[in-house]
Amino acid sequence: MKIKEIREHSDEQLKTELQAMRRRLFELRTQASTDKIQATSEMGKTRKDIARILTELNQRERSAQSATGQ
Repeated sequence: MKIKEIREHSDEQLKTELQAMRRRLFELRTQASTDKIQATSEMGKTRKDIARILTELNQRERSAQSATGQ
């Protein structure tokens, strides 16, 4: 998922996507531990997508706080 796509989503959509990504990462870790994983690069891609989503959510939260003057 690209950062441009992430910025187009609402906060609720991002939180839902974050939950799905975390669930996917858990599944990939489980597959890796049982040696059933096909594409090992998926774990890294999923971790990076999670980081991108969290970064965008944190930036939105900080900009909202600065807009209110806190």
